[in-house]
Amino acid sequence: MKNGISLNTVKMQKLTNNYRLSEKLNVIRAGVLGANDGIISVAGIVLGVAGANQGQLALLIAGLSGMFAGAFSMAGGEYVSVSTQRDTQKTMTKFQEATLQAHHDEETDRLTKKYINDGLSPELARKCSAELMKSHGLETTLRSKYNIELHHYFNPWHAAICSFFSFICGAILPLMSITLIPDPYKIVGTMFAMILALMGTGYISSKLGHNNPIKFIIRNVITGSLTMLITYLIGGTLG
Repeated sequence: MKNGISLNTVKMQKLTNNYRLSEKLNVIRAGVLGANDGIISVAGIVLGVAGANQGQLALLIAGLSGMFAGAFSMAGGEYVSVSTQRDTQKTMTKFQEATLQAHHDEETDRLTKKYINDGLSPELARKCSAELMKSHGLETTLRSKYNIELHHYFNPWHAAICSFFSFICGAILPLMSITLIPDPYKIVGTMFAMILALMGTGYISSKLGHNNPIKFIIRNVITGSLTMLITYLIGGTLG
């Protein structure tokens, strides 16, 4: 019995750590996405303005406007998205609390079956389930059924703030390139700098998802290059 409870306690702690890691990865994901969007969006804007043969001041104003508009847009979008997840987590918590009150025995049986499927003997699974349901019923069932950690919900402000500043960081790269690179090489130099930056964000994205980096890098570079090319041609045509 004691060993079974200890085993379950270790398992619960592991699940808790995994949940908190998932929340951290969610914030990191928002940061990488924000930086990537900052690079592509502002590069598209400044290259479109450059294609229209506008002056340095127009490039700077367009780049700064796009940078802050995009940053606030990204932050707002992440806040709404993560707030929705947080509200869903709270709703599921209330739903599970009501389910426990109405169907406590059925929830205990479901937990027992889960522990048996995880490898515990039927007798030990029943003892563990009964003990955990007695003292941590809501916490245990929330974690096992929905992977929700009681009172540890996603924080929308973390993702929003991370998105805002990461977008700014990404947007600074094309803005500096288009304003600092000398005139004869301004367009080509900015495009080259953005391709290198997109390769970096593509690589980081692939590592976060444990995917093939080549695939992510190629996809990222193609998307960014098409954006820069199209906006530059639009600026050149209409300018």
